[in-house]
Amino acid sequence: MNLFQLRAFDAVAREGSFTRAAARLFISQPAVTGHIKTLEEHYQITLLRRTARRVELTEEGTKLAAITRAMFGLVDEAQVLLEANRQLLSGRLEVAADGPHLVMPMLASLRERYPAITVNLRLGNAQETLAALLAEHVDVAVLTEVEPRKGLTLRALSESRICALVPASHPWLALEEGVDIAQLDTVVMVLREPGSITRRTFDNACHAAGVSPRVLLELDSREAVTEAVAAQLGVGIVSSAEVSHDPRVGAVPINGSGLINRHMLGCIERRAQLRLIKAFMELGA
Repeated sequence: MNLFQLRAFDAVAREGSFTRAAARLFISQPAVTGHIKTLEEHYQITLLRRTARRVELTEEGTKLAAITRAMFGLVDEAQVLLEANRQLLSGRLEVAADGPHLVMPMLASLRERYPAITVNLRLGNAQETLAALLAEHVDVAVLTEVEPRKGLTLRALSESRICALVPASHPWLALEEGVDIAQLDTVVMVLREPGSITRRTFDNACHAAGVSPRVLLELDSREAVTEAVAAQLGVGIVSSAEVSHDPRVGAVPINGSGLINRHMLGCIERRAQLRLIKAFMELGA
């Protein structure tokens, strides 16, 4: 059995892409393709299904991926043991985050401490970020409102509060103490999609307070919400950790219960002592 072939398969299974697998292994894409082709031909098995958009695992590929993930996880742990006393000079860290505002300062701190480390950052919504971490497509993640679960290490990072996003000319911006959540009843609003953590927190708080805003638009990004508010299509919702510096809009605190979001760092528990992962997790201490 050729371990180079298995390592190539494991990288493609984790990344869902030959290109990203090659970058992960620091080899060429044709080399990755060749290793997997040889593996499939030798054992007369189809492990991967190539589609126009991505690479998918077959049923047998899924079974093998579970084995290789555990196997090469142990290899990584062995490397940690052998290099425990070496200085953290180089390496590649895969990071996912459900927004840029919290993770960017952390990456700046990481760069300052360890300038030779290469970081690949994936941005997505909360569900995508958690899924990437659990599937081990990334090493660490900046997450929002994630419940503790077996096999996952979480470290508290910060808290943020839900705010109303309004045009720069809106009278609410003159209110030093913000607005009560009751004032949003029947107000025309432009909100993130229901899968957004910010939206979910806001909807739960409104339900508890008996408030029913009029949702005019549902948008799939923070940037789109900002543009809609700037165009005076309605009042938006934003986390205090993600307030834009756009002069066309301003954020107003909303007073009420259930409007706090908790942000945290996460990694797979059995990989928490890997040197790069540990270095990043310690940034939240």
